[in-house]
Amino acid sequence: MPKRSEEMLMDLWMCLLLVWITCAPCVSMTPIIGQSKSTQTGGSAAVASGLGEGQRLLSRAKRGWVWNQMFVLEEFSGPDPILVGRLHTDLDVGSKNIKYVLAGEGAGTIFAINELTGDIHAMKRLDREEKAEYTLTAQVINADTDEPLEPPSEFIIKVQDINDNPPQFIEGPYRASVPEMSAVGTPVTRVTATDADDPVYGNSAKLVYSILEGQPYFSIDPNSATIKVALHGMDREMREEYLVVIQAKDMGGHMGGLSGTTTVTVTLTDINDNPPKFSKSLYEFVIPEDLPLGKMGGKVKANDRDIGENSKSTYNIVEGDDHGMFEIITDTQTQEGILRLKRPLDHESKRAYSLKVEATNIRSEPTSGGPFKDTATVKIVVEDSDEPPVFSKPVYLLEVNENAPINTVIGTVTARDPDVTGSLVRYFIDRHTDLERQFNINVDDGKITLAKPLDRETDMWHNITVTATEVRNHSQISRAIVAIRVMDINDNAPEFATEYEAFLCENGKPGQVIQTVSAVDKDDPIQGHYFDYRLVPEMLNNPNFTIKNNQDNSISVLAKHDTFRRQKQEMYFLPIIVTDNGNPPMSSTNTLTIRVCGCSKDGIVQSCNVEAYVLPIGLSMGALIAILACIILLLVVLFVTLRRHKNEPLIIKDDEDVRENIIRYDDEGGGEEDTEAFDIATLQNPDGINGYLPRKDIKPDLQFMPRAGQHSGPNGVDVDEFINVRLHEADNDPTAPPYDSIQIYGYEGRGSIAGSLSSLETASSDSDQNYDYLREWGPRFRRLGELYSVGESDRET
Repeated sequence: MPKRSEEMLMDLWMCLLLVWITCAPCVSMTPIIGQSKSTQTGGSAAVASGLGEGQRLLSRAKRGWVWNQMFVLEEFSGPDPILVGRLHTDLDVGSKNIKYVLAGEGAGTIFAINELTGDIHAMKRLDREEKAEYTLTAQVINADTDEPLEPPSEFIIKVQDINDNPPQFIEGPYRASVPEMSAVGTPVTRVTATDADDPVYGNSAKLVYSILEGQPYFSIDPNSATIKVALHGMDREMREEYLVVIQAKDMGGHMGGLSGTTTVTVTLTDINDNPPKFSKSLYEFVIPEDLPLGKMGGKVKANDRDIGENSKSTYNIVEGDDHGMFEIITDTQTQEGILRLKRPLDHESKRAYSLKVEATNIRSEPTSGGPFKDTATVKIVVEDSDEPPVFSKPVYLLEVNENAPINTVIGTVTARDPDVTGSLVRYFIDRHTDLERQFNINVDDGKITLAKPLDRETDMWHNITVTATEVRNHSQISRAIVAIRVMDINDNAPEFATEYEAFLCENGKPGQVIQTVSAVDKDDPIQGHYFDYRLVPEMLNNPNFTIKNNQDNSISVLAKHDTFRRQKQEMYFLPIIVTDNGNPPMSSTNTLTIRVCGCSKDGIVQSCNVEAYVLPIGLSMGALIAILACIILLLVVLFVTLRRHKNEPLIIKDDEDVRENIIRYDDEGGGEEDTEAFDIATLQNPDGINGYLPRKDIKPDLQFMPRAGQHSGPNGVDVDEFINVRLHEADNDPTAPPYDSIQIYGYEGRGSIAGSLSSLETASSDSDQNYDYLREWGPRFRRLGELYSVGESDRET
């Protein structure tokens, strides 16, 4: 806002404020103390002194009117505090013993009251946007005693708004889009500005919108702030982006109002309003006639000024390809038309082609009037190439009999050079397809002959590859497949389908079918197989068997009597001649083996061995096997039981030497009464000996320092304690061996369950004492018990 306008506005407000302050004590400042509620009855307020009695009564009649609001302008700054209002009560008749008190929001800090006059001043600069109103409480009290003279009354001081906040676009800057070629008035987007001033009081928050930049392309509604298209025919291909500056001004847009601006970037989106266009109207390509099928022969491209999906096109051949020689596809990455070969070219038959190619947009706009198209002409020249020879057929089918002699001509293959100049052709067999070299070919005329005899039963078909090569250019090679079928001749005799072994029951009946026999033939005659079966001449009158034709290329072998016995003859051999219907007929003699067996009443074979005949009558082989299994099981159980009850013998392992566990002592001692083997004085005077006696049975690796034991009195002998100390030292001696050793003590104690060890005898003793109880003494005596037990066993045996 210009500085001049601000000064004029400030002067105007000062004038209004002075008028309001002058009139407030007489008009607005009717007493409020005691009038916050219309039901109050005491302490009525009065107007300033000097009013008449009637006027005072008139004023009293208005006690029901509640005056509880004051107003103060925001952002007011001056040298002195601004007067907000004045409080007055009926009790104030000029005496000096009343005092006005102010309490509530901002009392004492923002607002101050004159205790004598009741004038309320604003001490600070107020901002309505921070706090719009303050609630305070006024009361009249005795100046001397501070006792309230009237009940407190509540009133509100409202901060009046001034236009001190400009409009702001919180969400700006904006971006919007609209389709190109949109009609005038098409909405683009809508912007919104906010004003922190009071929207109720005055026009400080009444906004009006306008465009500062962006005309004549766009317009804006001054009230709704909707941006619209203002120019017809806006083309994206000419200009894609526009920058629009929007202004929002308060005070209804009048002079002195504050304003704010924002920018809106409007982008025109693409529509399909441009057709595809070929870069040139005529394309020429030279394609060699030996171009492989599916390979590219050339590329065309139609450009489109649109973007995205609107720029994509498809290509088609619309004229000039009556024989379907070519096809054109679209490269989705480059949007080019790829011309490819569908059928082989031949320079000698046709040397040029003229095609008409069309490019069409994939998408179309409803207002565009249909899809956009463009056409171009494509001329193709077929270039002559040195082509390989061409066979008269891609695949040859030949036939030969399997008994054909060597060098028999099977058939002929032919190939020619399609070039204008022409070249002689040479023929070869690809030996990778004829590893056994069963066929040969004449290099000049292509005749295929037989090199080795063929057998249809081994290989019915032979597929070989024949190559044709130009004499002038050996790199030009063609290939053809030759399938040779080997025709069948009758060179194999029929034979049994399998090795038959027939079984004949001893209790069989005459005429019973023993076996059904069929034959097979490796040959494959056109009219099919028919076999004739007969017995060899010397078996025609045999008394045992005969054959019967089943009319299905099989026969049944029948028994002539029921007197077959295994003791008489266990096995019979029946030779049979089988003849086919070929030309000439082939035959073979096959022998059927017939075994005589024992059967059940139902004819089920049970045994075919002669030894089985001597078994008891009524006891089958299955029953004998069951009995034998039971006997073996009983023997196993008996063996296991006996093994458990048998004493385990002494087993000395190689890695364990019994002598390591035996310490030999020559002097066994005589017990308590033997005074020669041990010095009893040692037990009677334990204090007189050294507490540590070295071990003689081992060589210690380290010295063990004994601990001083507890000694008895000078005249007392505590043998039990002495032995316990020695026992403790022996058990904790680190030089002791890891195996058991025998400690000799002169005192055995009382009540020993083992008795005296001196009563043990050797294995050679004649004593009948039982040493089994030694096993019950624990692991230390287990080995000793085993030695004595084994000794007694050996003595008994």
